[in-house]
Amino acid sequence: MKEELTIFYTDDDIDDLDFFREIVESLEKDYHVVTQSSGEQLMHALTNPPPHPYLIFLDVNMPGMNGLETLKKVRQTNALLPVVIFSTSNDETIIDKARELGATYYLPKSGDFDGLKKSIEHVLSINWGSFVPGDKNFVYQH
Repeated sequence: MKEELTIFYTDDDIDDLDFFREIVESLEKDYHVVTQSSGEQLMHALTNPPPHPYLIFLDVNMPGMNGLETLKKVRQTNALLPVVIFSTSNDETIIDKARELGATYYLPKSGDFDGLKKSIEHVLSINWGSFVPGDKNFVYQH
C-alpha cells in the first residue's frame, strides 16, 4: 500500500474547492484532499489532528480571517509545514506580504482548467523537504 499524502486546501469558493479536488484526484499519486472554507476551519483542523497535512494550499481573499492572517497564525504554531498561497491576485504587495509572513510558495490561480491543472501538478512535484524559497523560485511562472 502506497502512502497517501494529505493536502489541506482552504478557500471560500466552492467551485475552486471542487476543481482542485477533481485535479488532484486525477493525478497518478495517492493524495487525500481535505478542504476548509475559512481560515478559522483550517486552524481548527490543524490543532485537532488527525489528519496531519503534508501541504497546505491557502486562498488569500476570504471573509473573516483572510489567507494572510491565517498564514500568520499557521506560522505561529508550525514553522515547517509547507504553505502554498493560491490566489487570483498577482499583486506584488500581497506576494511580498505572503513571503514575509512565511509562505513557502505563491501560486497564482490560472483562469483555465488546463493551466490550473498544470500549475497544481507542478506544485505537487516539488520536493518540499529540500525546497528553499528565494527571489527566483517563490512565485510559479507559467
